[in-house]
Amino acid sequence: MRLEIPTGNDPVSVRKRVEAMEKLLERSMTIPGTNYPIGLDSIVGLIPVVGDLLTAAMGAYIVWEARNLGMPKWKLWRMAGNIAIDTAVGAVPLVGDAADLVFRSNTRNLRIIRKHLDKHHPETRIIEG
Repeated sequence: MRLEIPTGNDPVSVRKRVEAMEKLLERSMTIPGTNYPIGLDSIVGLIPVVGDLLTAAMGAYIVWEARNLGMPKWKLWRMAGNIAIDTAVGAVPLVGDAADLVFRSNTRNLRIIRKHLDKHHPETRIIEG
C-alpha cells in the first residue's frame, strides 16, 4: 500500500491528505476470502474504549482539514456528527464492532469534502478511471 501525503496548504494537497487518511482508516486491507475492505477504524475499534477514542481522534483530523478549507460550519457539524455516531455505536461491545464494518464515518466525511472541493475548487477534481 502506497500513500502519497503532500504537505502543502492548497486544496489539492488537503484533498490528497484527506483521501489518504480515509483510505488508511476505512479501506487499507481486505478480509481474506471475502474481498471486503476494512481499515484501522475496524481493527483498532476492537480495543474497548481506547480504540474508539483513538479512531475518533483520527477522524477528527479529517474535520480539522475541512475547517482549514473554509467549509461552512453546518458541514463541519455534520461531519462531527458522523464521527460522534461512529464513536457512540462503536463503544457498544460486539454490536459496535460489527457496525464499524458498515457505518463508515470517514468515507461519508470524505464524500462531503469532495462535494465541497468539486464545487468551490474544481481544479482539485481527480478523474478516476
